[in-house]
Amino acid sequence: MISGALLQPAAVSSGSLAKLLALIVPMGLDTLAVALALGVAGLPERHRLRISLLFAGFETAMPLVGLALGVPLGRALGGAADILAAATLMAIGLYTLLGERAEEGEGLLALTRHGFFGAIALGVSISLDELAIGFSAGLLRLPVGLIAVLVGIQAFVVTQVGLRLGARVGEGVREAAERLAGLALTALGAALLLEALLA
Repeated sequence: MISGALLQPAAVSSGSLAKLLALIVPMGLDTLAVALALGVAGLPERHRLRISLLFAGFETAMPLVGLALGVPLGRALGGAADILAAATLMAIGLYTLLGERAEEGEGLLALTRHGFFGAIALGVSISLDELAIGFSAGLLRLPVGLIAVLVGIQAFVVTQVGLRLGARVGEGVREAAERLAGLALTALGAALLLEALLA
């Protein structure tokens, strides 16, 4: 069970706020990359609001699921939780940098044409990274409420921007956003690992 203290944004220290923002920014870049891919693939303008709401909903829910798993594990592991969180973030970052994202472009666009189940598949496919990031946030004992609000807002806004830009820019911009997200997560994980080892 997640404690009430984690739900209180007012209790956030400057160090926790910095870690929180360092998690939120790469999530936004990853969402931007996916939205750009949909825009490049030709998502119709009439679907933009629905896709933005879908992304915001899934990307808000998945970190909360990850947090629910990470918070009790973080308490059980104590100081080792910071090392596990750092390793998780580095793994996500390296996967983003080196892995092939099969769900993008035409594949994502195809999911938007398959009704309810296609929407669920699309939502899950774009929010699995957020599940792992939420897990890391739980291990780091970051506040649930503030994470939910910030992730939901950034997901909606960034998706709207990405869908509009995607129709105008090339594939290279999408790939650059994805690589930048991977670099940011890898660097954050490395910094947290160094901090945990030196503590």
